[in-house]
Amino acid sequence: MTRWLSALLHFLVLLPSAASCYYTMKNQMKYTLRRTAALCMAVLLPYAFLCSALCALLRIDVNIILLPSLLLLFFPYRCTVTASLPKCLAVYVGVCAVQTFPAQFAYAFDAFLHPSSGAADFSVEAAFFQLVLSCVVAAAFAWPACGLFFQIIDCLDIPKIWYFTILLSSVFLIFNVVAVPQSYQTIHTGRMYFLFLLMEGCMLAILTAIYLLFYLGTTVILEHAELKEHTHLLEMQSRQYRALQDHMRQTAGLRHDFRHSVRLLTSLAEKGDIGSIRTHLAGYEARLAENTPVNYCANAALNALFGYYYEMAVCAGIDTDWHIELPEPLPTTELDMVSLFGNLMENAIDGCRTVPEDKRYFCLTTEIRHGNRLYIVSTNNFDGRVRKGKDSYRSTKHSGNGIGLTAIAAAAEKYGGSAQASHSGTEFFVDVMLKI
Repeated sequence: MTRWLSALLHFLVLLPSAASCYYTMKNQMKYTLRRTAALCMAVLLPYAFLCSALCALLRIDVNIILLPSLLLLFFPYRCTVTASLPKCLAVYVGVCAVQTFPAQFAYAFDAFLHPSSGAADFSVEAAFFQLVLSCVVAAAFAWPACGLFFQIIDCLDIPKIWYFTILLSSVFLIFNVVAVPQSYQTIHTGRMYFLFLLMEGCMLAILTAIYLLFYLGTTVILEHAELKEHTHLLEMQSRQYRALQDHMRQTAGLRHDFRHSVRLLTSLAEKGDIGSIRTHLAGYEARLAENTPVNYCANAALNALFGYYYEMAVCAGIDTDWHIELPEPLPTTELDMVSLFGNLMENAIDGCRTVPEDKRYFCLTTEIRHGNRLYIVSTNNFDGRVRKGKDSYRSTKHSGNGIGLTAIAAAAEKYGGSAQASHSGTEFFVDVMLKI
């Protein structure tokens, strides 16, 4: 009974560990928090009781079952989040690495209580101590993970960085697994007990510092990316401003010559030469409309964005049909709206480029309905080739989910809306709804 209870407490550490795995995934969860918690309890509690009973019956060390279980339990975790595989692995391995430290301190506590025992005879007191300490560690990491690190999970899409994080966490995880004291008499030799505690404490501090440096470093990367996006937007606005200046210079000449046109029209009217009047007016109208910047909306940043991608579409030989209606003021921040439309138009133009130039088309419609809903509908043609996962489209440019579609969905959900992508044959559709 004692062995079973000790093993059960040991396996119950999976509960605070599971909670830690979801801290940074609050925007990447497939199900609601309540449903995810219920699924975790439904899987982990029976699993803990079953494995502890197996350890008690076979009289084997808990770690013989627990360590392989970590590999097995990753797969249900992966199925409950939408983040990419590198991000899931980085979070999962990181949590496992951190949770090995309460286990090591529990072994030290057990060695203090039972100097002549060993890891294979882990006591109930030490198992309870480990469970409490694991909950304390999970609680300590809750605020920085939920308040800070989730932004990195949402925004940082560089797999190499995540794989490097996995490697660092694995070093600490493997070291602590290897360093489990099989016989407590070894750590009671000389000053080994003190050195063991000091080493574990220092390693925990070093791992925490590494995670902190990782956060600071990735924050700089994300800030640089945001600054780059700001710069790109300013370049688009500058281009729009130059186009407006060119138009003003051209129309200034037309306005200056207008009195000559009036005299000419008066003379032609006196002669009754209606045909010449029409010809002159048509030429004047053509000159007036030449290079006139299109005003898509009242917002300067979005207007520049639409103008930039319209020029890109025209240069790519894409037949465009856009009808833009946006509320004033905008229902989102300017940057979120720029990100949404920028990803939407870039994806559509990239899709059009996969078909022959004479067959390319891109339709974009935005309209306000019911006074409090903004609907965005995008349709473009493409070559018909897609990579689709269980719940989302995957990028055809790289491994993993399509970053543009993910960003569109995140922007829509942030403001209580929704985004849905679909395709039919060689047509790709994106439907977005935002609350305004």
